Amino acid sequence: MKYIMYHGTSVDNAKSIIMNGFRQSSDGMLGPGIYLSRNGYKAGCFPTDISEDQRVVLKVEADVGKVKRITYLGGLQKTWHAHGYDTAWIPQNCNLTKREEDCVWDPKRIRVIEIEKAPQSHFHELKTLLDTYQR
Repeated sequence: MKYIMYHGTSVDNAKSIIMNGFRQSSDGMLGPGIYLSRNGYKAGCFPTDISEDQRVVLKVEADVGKVKRITYLGGLQKTWHAHGYDTAWIPQNCNLTKREEDCVWDPKRIRVIEIEKAPQSHFHELKTLLDTYQR
């Protein structure tokens, strides 16, 4: 199943993602993978180590494949992929987070389709890159 989701990142990382595709993070709440959300506001809160006005939100299409629902710490929280799942999903208002979150294992399952938000000084450059690399 495919969903429209969002990924928050920096300008430099957005350029790299557009040109070279996503790369797995080494770890996180759900282990390695690419972190996305169906909630654009949540995606816009990341990365937390740069100012809000320097963040980029990429709108993506994600083929989530087989999904493991995670609602508590432990269990398959970080080992879901070893058990045959393509994506781990934390539902909205779960005891782990207020806004839903997804972690997709395989970067090839995700395609950037739009620049949802970017600093005005970089928006045109990112849009041009996306138009160039999506052909």
